[in-house]
Amino acid sequence: MPAYLRRACITGGAGFIGSNLVDRLSAEGVEVTIVDDFRTGRREFLAHALARPNVRLLEGDVLDENLLERALEGCDWVFHLQANADVRGGLEHPRRDLEQNTIATANLLEAMRARGVSRIVFSSSGSVYGEPEVFPTPEDAPFPVQTSLYAASKLAGEGLIEAYAAGYGFTGVICRLVSILGERYTHGHVFDFYRALKRDPTRLRVLGDGRQEKSYLHIQDCIAAILTAVERHAGEPGAHIYNLATDETVIVDRSVEIITGHLGLEPAIEHTGGRRGWSGDSPLIRLDTRRIRALGWRPQATIEQAVVSTVRWLEHNQYAWHSAAAEVEALG
Repeated sequence: MPAYLRRACITGGAGFIGSNLVDRLSAEGVEVTIVDDFRTGRREFLAHALARPNVRLLEGDVLDENLLERALEGCDWVFHLQANADVRGGLEHPRRDLEQNTIATANLLEAMRARGVSRIVFSSSGSVYGEPEVFPTPEDAPFPVQTSLYAASKLAGEGLIEAYAAGYGFTGVICRLVSILGERYTHGHVFDFYRALKRDPTRLRVLGDGRQEKSYLHIQDCIAAILTAVERHAGEPGAHIYNLATDETVIVDRSVEIITGHLGLEPAIEHTGGRRGWSGDSPLIRLDTRRIRALGWRPQATIEQAVVSTVRWLEHNQYAWHSAAAEVEALG
């Protein structure tokens, strides 16, 4: 068991990142309490973890402050991974980001204060940089106009954590993530392309011009980076912000080539055109990772390896994509 972590609460613990973190911490002997309402999380992801005596599940909404207070009893750290992650659909459901991201974070911080828990990891996003002028984009880059409600809600959550750190002596590790890939991945461009190709292997519709350039990170590299930062700041109040990404990028069309090549397909590619796949889509995401690397962390998987591992997992776990809505556009 890590000396800096004996008991953890993980919100969104049945989700993609959360369930992988549950597995990692519980295998190391950490007592883990999961909070999840299974709106997007999956029970299948927790099957092995819940068989361990050091893992418990509290099913419910993070907007329920009483539930949160029960979940936090005796915790050293809170890993706040729960969020509405539907960036593209934000303008169709504007209150969803406010409630599930910003208000949920505010409720959690108050529940922490009530229970005397003062250490939190927050899964923020590289999308808070909007469309920056500096690449690779460092953590202290000036913020431009926010381009999505999702990013705005995440930035608001960061601000709340910084204020609690300043006002109440909290420790906040804020992780600005690029898109994460790997086992248990259930939304995003690889997922949508894969499902579209299963529906029709002869053609693939790609939003935008296919030249959007992104960075991605494998789930196990993501978890390793988070825990590296947690260990570094276990006894250090204040807000500590880290970009979590690889130093490489890939354009959407190249990602399509990797996916179709692995599946042995040669579909006709149809681009919808324009620099952005949708309103709020950033044409270029490349983050400066020198701060997290200075702690000794290095990613182990390349973007291509992460994409392939994601496709392999989807191939062997068809329930993950069969159960989703039948009609989804492939996104870039």
